[in-house]
Order: sequence, then C-alpha cells, then structure tokens
Amino acid sequence: MGKETGFLEIERRERDYLAPEERLKNYDEFVVSPPEDMLQGQAARCMNCGIPYCHNGCPVNNLIPDWNHLVYEADWKNALDLLHSTNNFPEFTGRICPAPCEASCTLNITDQPVTIKSIECAIIDRGWDEGWVKPQLPQRKTGKSVAVVGSGPAGLACAQQLARAGHAVTVFEKNDRIGGLLRYGIPDFKMEKHHINRRAVQMEAEGVEFRTSTEVGVTVSLASLRENFNAVVLAGGAEEPRQLDIPGAELPGVRLAMEFLTQQNKRNAGDDEVRAAPRGSLTATGKHVVVIGGGDTGSDCVGTSNRQGAKSVTQLEIMPKPPEKEDKALTWPDWPLKLRTSSSHEEGAQRDWAVLTKRVVGKKGEVAGLECVRVEWKDGRMQEVEGSEFTLEADLILLAMGFTGPKRRGLLDQSGVALTERGAVSADEMAYATSEAGIWACGDMRRGQSLVVWAIREGRQAARAVDEALMGKSELPR
Repeated sequence: MGKETGFLEIERRERDYLAPEERLKNYDEFVVSPPEDMLQGQAARCMNCGIPYCHNGCPVNNLIPDWNHLVYEADWKNALDLLHSTNNFPEFTGRICPAPCEASCTLNITDQPVTIKSIECAIIDRGWDEGWVKPQLPQRKTGKSVAVVGSGPAGLACAQQLARAGHAVTVFEKNDRIGGLLRYGIPDFKMEKHHINRRAVQMEAEGVEFRTSTEVGVTVSLASLRENFNAVVLAGGAEEPRQLDIPGAELPGVRLAMEFLTQQNKRNAGDDEVRAAPRGSLTATGKHVVVIGGGDTGSDCVGTSNRQGAKSVTQLEIMPKPPEKEDKALTWPDWPLKLRTSSSHEEGAQRDWAVLTKRVVGKKGEVAGLECVRVEWKDGRMQEVEGSEFTLEADLILLAMGFTGPKRRGLLDQSGVALTERGAVSADEMAYATSEAGIWACGDMRRGQSLVVWAIREGRQAARAVDEALMGKSELPR
C-alpha cells in the first residue's frame, strides 16, 4: 500500500465543480481537474485491503489498490498500463460511471471511500496528455473476420479486443457517428464527445473499420453479414423506450427523453438535429418542463432543460423517496439504495417521489398540465392515496422511464435468435453465444438496460468468447 496511515491522516476530497451559474452558460464539462499532489494524497488513503471489495464492486474488476499505489508513487505510466489491462475506456467510466467500486470500498463503512473514480479519470487524462495512449497492433493476423453490430461501449470494447487479437473487425452503426448512447444519450456536459473521437482514431489505426449510417436489418441484411463474416456480435443496446400509457400522452408536447437529449447533442456537434426526428425540433426554452422518471436519464433531462432556459423543471418518480443514508450493516459492500443528488439537480429542479401520473391535460391541442396522484407502497404493492390528486403546470413532458429491451424490428426479427422473457437476446455470461450458430450478443442487448461499465465488461468477455470459438483458444482476458 502507498502510505500505511494515509486513510487515518488524509480526509476524502472529491473533484470540484464550476459554480452552477457558470456551467449553465454552455454544454462543456465542468469538473475541475485536481492538482497532482491532491490526487497522490487521495491515492494514499487506499488501505490495500486483504480482501479488496472494490474489485468485486467494479464490473470490469479494475485492479484498484495497485494503481492507487502507483499514483501515490507518481508512477503514472505504469498506473495507466494497469488501468488499461481491465478497462478499454477509463475516460468514459471516469466521467459517467456511478462508481459502485466506491460503494464497496472498506472506507465507505464510515462514508469516506477512496475517490477511485477521480483517480481513474486522472490517470487516463494524464495518459492522453502525455501521449502514452497509442494503437496496439496485433502480432499477427488470423485471417478471420468479425462483424460487430452497434458502436456503443459494448460494441467498441468488443471490437477493440478482437482487433488486437488479430481479427479483421467491422463495426456497423446506424447513426452517422459512432458511440451509440455514449454519443447521443450522454449530455456533453457530462462527457464531451472528443473522448469518443480519439478512441475511434486509435481503433482505426488498430485495424477496426467503422461503417456508419448503416442499420443492420434495414439498409443491410443480417444474412449478408453472416455470409461475409466468420462471426457476428450483436451489441446494439436496449433502445426500446417504456411508453406512458395514460390519456393525453399522444399530445405533441409529450416526448421521449432520448429524442430530447439526442437533438441537443446533435446541435452541439453542429449537425442537423431534426433530420432524423420526424416530430420536429424540440427544446425546453421558456417552458415548464416535467420529467417523468427519477433515474440518470431523467437527471440528464434536468441539466439539459436548465441549459436551454426552461421556466421550471420538475422531476417525478413513482417509487418512494429513498433514505438519506443506507444501513451499512445491511448493504455494504453491495450497491445501496439511498437518495442521490446529481450535479444537474443542484443546478435547479423540483423533485417529487411516490407520484403516479394519471392524465395529460391538453389545451388547443398542446400540453397544458399533468394530473397526478400520490401513492404509497405496502408489501410491494402500490396504492393511490385518496384525496391526494394534484395538477402540475407543464408545456413539455419528457419520458425518462427506462427501456424495455432491444428493438426487434429489422435486426432481431431477421436473426431468429431466442429472446428472454424480458425481451433481451438470450445468451449466457460465459460463451455469450445466442441460439443461432455464428452469432454472439453482449451489452444491454443481452442483459437489458444497464451501466456503461457493465457494457465494457460484456464487450471484453464476448470478444474472448468469439476469439476462442474462432481459434480454439484465446489469450484475451475475460
């Protein structure tokens, strides 16, 4: 370990943010990079536990105590190599991962976990600044080819690993730029898109070919991929949104969160945001916005609405308000259910819990309000509270209620792969093989809506499974 008494002498200190009034002026990232001595001090707090629970908390099993020690010793280059050994894209997770590793940290028992996420982000940012992140070319070519469908974190991780194993990899992406929901679902103020762009350059140098504006199952058939490639990996994500099934939901002011977020990201990139938006341009400027859904996507809608100049923003959640603090004796080292306040919430929003929406109020064909009722949960069942009805003023209602699984039209319908009861592609977590020979699946398309870090894990593991199937053995890590 770095410093035996570091966790006793040094207080936890997180990265600073720009003030809300400053960061609301644009869509830039607003996290202030800590000085090197502060990062070394935070790394020194790592206890190098005999059983490092952070390993299990991290889906990609990052070797956290090891690179904490290297940062403490200012050995940033080796820290980067160790970080890359388990995570292809730490600049993604270092910005948008909720950090289950920190929840599992032994020091979290006293609410003072090591600032693992900040240190991870600093390592990779230092690596890019120093020019240490370079293409990793395979020692030999295998003569095998793989088609990866989808360029989100699962598809990118899978493609990069397979290319490094020597396979000829082609990534098919239906949008005009790669990145999937990293590109179009994550606001720029959480992760600027140059992080994706420079990884694409690295991967192209490693031999990966990207074919954008190509939707498998629509513009190109899955049968043609199966005919022309030795293996096909389905990594298209879980993009089927959960709909709002109440009267008035058909009004034009009721829109999907991903439509809203995608349009703003396209504006930021200088693209035509409405070219692929059949319902036209969408903004929150000057509107009373109600966001239905209390998760991260809803929070992203809050931050984007405030930057667009909404009159007010209200976020609703159907579940009860979580406790301010978890009971560590019951939850640690697992991910706890507790109240989480994001940077977007701090920028301004009303939040309400245990609220059920009943009807969208329309006036002259436009959204004018949202009728709601309070609910209580007993024995896992929801009941409306009598006499608790209320109406919120609303001009724009954004649906951020999650996703029900991958879209079936086109790709999955053509594939013939078996699906789970929840609509995801059926494939186990060892072989990642589907019911159809020569087709594998990973990421949200296989496991359902999840985290970016889980997608990276699945992409890496699926790559090993494909490599092993094609070559009889694999030296890729799981």
